[in-house]
Amino acid sequence: MSEINTKVQTFLSRFFGNHDLQPDEDIFALGFVNSMFAMQLVLFVEQEFQIAIENEDLEFENFRTINSIVNLIERKTAILAQR
Repeated sequence: MSEINTKVQTFLSRFFGNHDLQPDEDIFALGFVNSMFAMQLVLFVEQEFQIAIENEDLEFENFRTINSIVNLIERKTAILAQR
């Protein structure tokens, strides 16, 4: 498991109680996400990984699972590394 994956899983697990969230499990389908939590998640990603989440990044598919969040972070950090 990558460091990014571990950080995302640790953050999400604080909100999901005893549920053992799997990397491909849909957090929206589970009913864990409301608008306030979605904002917290975006803020966490921006602050923890020093990236900016743009309006075009704010799609459900980018935040639906641990793996999709990790993929978004990896894409954004790769773009930053190229600059």
